[in-house]
Formats: sequence, C-alpha cells, structure tokens
Amino acid sequence: MLDHKKLAVIHIVKKELQVSDQEYRDTMEKVAGVRSAKDLDEPGFQRLMRYFARSTHYRASREGITFRQRMYIKHLLEDLAWDSLHCANFLKKYYKTSNIGTLSKTEASKVIEALKHILAGRQKMEGQE
Repeated sequence: MLDHKKLAVIHIVKKELQVSDQEYRDTMEKVAGVRSAKDLDEPGFQRLMRYFARSTHYRASREGITFRQRMYIKHLLEDLAWDSLHCANFLKKYYKTSNIGTLSKTEASKVIEALKHILAGRQKMEGQE
C-alpha cells in the first residue's frame, strides 16, 4: 500500500494530464495491473511514474522542463511551505516567468539548485536556534 504523498502525486499527475477517469484507469491497468491507485504497490507506482515521465504531455519541447524536474520543484516548494503566489513571485524575479511549465531544462535545474540552497539555509538557521 502506498503512502498518502505518493497517492497525491498520482492524482496531481492525473489532473495535470487532464485525462478522463476511464483513460486514467486504463493506463494504470496497462502499466501496473490495477485500476485504482489505492491498489498500487511500490513497483507499480515506479512503473506508473516512469510511464508518465516518458509521456509527451510533460515536455513542450526537447529543451523544456522534464516531468522529474517539475515534481522535484513541487516537492521543494512544499518543504519550503511556499504557496503558489510566493513561487510565482520568485520565478518572476529571478527567471522572468511566473509559470514552472515554461522553464527550460537548464532553467529548471537552476531553480532546483536555488530552492535546495534556500531550504538548506533555512534548516541551518533552525538548527542554530
């Protein structure tokens, strides 16, 4: 049984892909052998994520942000407890866009490193208190 964070990731992906419930369940059955995310085991989850990562839905061009980068950025934003407005302002100030999806692969890597640096600094400050 998967933890709630992994189930949430699956449902975020479903929403981003804008697929019908039928298509979503058919994909899960084809890739992982189940029709409900609740029935996925860890290997099934990994197969489903690899399938989504290869999907053309997640990259506008060869140079565009990858699925893996997008999910990692979302994870870092959650760890930082940044809301969508804070994220948009950060992106606008440093990367001249307010949308994660418009980042290039290179820009996304820079965003990831910046967010990791901010998180590490925050954790260091919290450790000193």
